[in-house]
Amino acid sequence: MKIAIPVAEGKLCPHFGHCEQFALIEADQNTGKVINKQMLTPPPHEPGLLPRWLHEHGVEVVIAGGMGQRAKALLDQKSIKVVVGAPSDSPETVVGQYLAGTLALGGNVCDH
Repeated sequence: MKIAIPVAEGKLCPHFGHCEQFALIEADQNTGKVINKQMLTPPPHEPGLLPRWLHEHGVEVVIAGGMGQRAKALLDQKSIKVVVGAPSDSPETVVGQYLAGTLALGGNVCDH
């Protein structure tokens, strides 16, 4: 499973479309272990581009603090699962908690 986490200053960025990088983490669903981690700089922000870019990188799940409705809909069209309301923590911690079913989610911090 490949999971994308928007990152700023080494931690999950609260705003999906305004992150510095994406941590693309390959994880084994059965063991809950991280197999590989890649840090990628996304293309310049432009509506509709990030969902296509993440799909091209084989992402199956995006975990974010917040995300606008249009981005969520575009990711859904690409069959990418969206999880919002995640806390600002290291990508590895967020993914580990997600796989273990212990990720504490709050509200979507994005208002558009």
